[in-house]
Amino acid sequence: MENAILVGVGLIVFGGLGVWLLLQNLVVKKQLQEAAHRAEKLTEQAQHDAERLKQEKILESKQAFLEWRTSAESDLRQRRQDLEDLQRSVSDAREEQRRSEKALQRKERESVEREKGLEAGVQQLEAERVKISQLMDEQRHRLEAVAGMTAEEARKNLVRTIEQEARHEAALLAKRIEEEARENAELEARKIVVQAIQRCAAEHVVESTVSVVDLPSDDMKGRIIGREGRNIRALEQATGVDLIVDDTPEAVILSAFDPLRREIAKQAIERLIKDGRIHPARIEEVVGKVQAEMDKSLLQEGEQIAFELGIHDLAPELSNLLGRLRYRTSYGQNVLFHSREVAYLAGLMARELGADVKVCVRAGLLHDIGKAVDRELEGTHLQLGVELARKHREDSGVIHAMEAHHFDVEFQTLEAVLVQAADAISAARPGARREVLENYVKRLEKLESLANSFDGVAKAFALQAGREIRIIVESSQVSDEQAFWLTKDIAKRIEGELQYPGQIKVTLIREMRVVDYAK
Repeated sequence: MENAILVGVGLIVFGGLGVWLLLQNLVVKKQLQEAAHRAEKLTEQAQHDAERLKQEKILESKQAFLEWRTSAESDLRQRRQDLEDLQRSVSDAREEQRRSEKALQRKERESVEREKGLEAGVQQLEAERVKISQLMDEQRHRLEAVAGMTAEEARKNLVRTIEQEARHEAALLAKRIEEEARENAELEARKIVVQAIQRCAAEHVVESTVSVVDLPSDDMKGRIIGREGRNIRALEQATGVDLIVDDTPEAVILSAFDPLRREIAKQAIERLIKDGRIHPARIEEVVGKVQAEMDKSLLQEGEQIAFELGIHDLAPELSNLLGRLRYRTSYGQNVLFHSREVAYLAGLMARELGADVKVCVRAGLLHDIGKAVDRELEGTHLQLGVELARKHREDSGVIHAMEAHHFDVEFQTLEAVLVQAADAISAARPGARREVLENYVKRLEKLESLANSFDGVAKAFALQAGREIRIIVESSQVSDEQAFWLTKDIAKRIEGELQYPGQIKVTLIREMRVVDYAK
């Protein structure tokens, strides 16, 4: 009786399991049918959208296609997961079958049958997957046929179009920003320069090549001349200055191109007049003392100027050379006062722009230091000044600003530009420099005329107060090799035909320019 009950219960359990598996199989089939039906609907919808949108909606169709494909693959993975779960359930059922020896054979047969059914379902699912894949390929081919290009080509074409539009918009934006920056920069630059000029109230002293020594009486002229003019000869020999004793009452005129020598001679004569002992030996003694005192005075004056500008670590030799600039003029402008003014202007502009104020002030003060020795050593004042700065280990920024203030090298720092601008402002002040205008204009015109006389020269401009001649040649008439030799020929003609102080830089420009118009 108990066996019968167990058999009945087993039949009921396995019957229920069979019914559950049958229902599960039907659900799976129904889901597959629904997936196929949904795939057909999606395919029809995609075809309809592709036919309606064509090239304008290629990107949207591709996106929908990718989403659909992702969804189908997700469903397929879920079904595979369900099948795996089902296999685990079957394995559990097999375990239950082994526990009952009576129902072992029947459970095995049922398991075999169920496995066959599952394999059939798997095969059916695989067939459906293949069918869906074929439909997807067919749909892609139809879209590519409608669009006239492959999916990869469509993607590249879209990317190329977007990139071109982005480049165009970026170019327009960059141009607008550049124009605004240029306008604002010009206004700001004018403002800074005007403020710097207004805050710099420097005096302008135009010095000549003669000095006048006042005498207490005309009788002193005879004592200065001495017996047979020996005192005048001793003074001229000791100082290198020409003494002019004429009919000017109570005055002696000193003439020399070197203001330092004139100053030494003037102080020596004033001391001799005050002392009253005027003879050759005394003259040499007094001139020697004045020269020694002048060296100390020059050092003190250079240190004082540097101290006024906030420079406290200047080398003594550079301070002495700065003091010597007090007696050096350029076109009538005192070089020491000009250097101080350049340093002050450069410092003001540097503060406004946020540049290195110390570098600007130091470079402005030392930019013409070479003029203190250019009459004694070979080379331009710029070369000599740079050598002195390097000798005393000045900062590289200061040296570069000194090198660039006459455009001999390209500007690499903002401080160099400010020093050059300050130098130009100081030199261009009304009354700062003096030169006979007619002679100055004729010299520049002759310089340009000489350059224009060469074949192939289109234009020639004299720049930097005649220190540079810039020449533009016709590229169709002058080759690169000819340009090299043309520059040398022009420089030789200038050396042979013109008279000028210092050196003249010859810059030749040859460029090819092609212009056309889009109509």
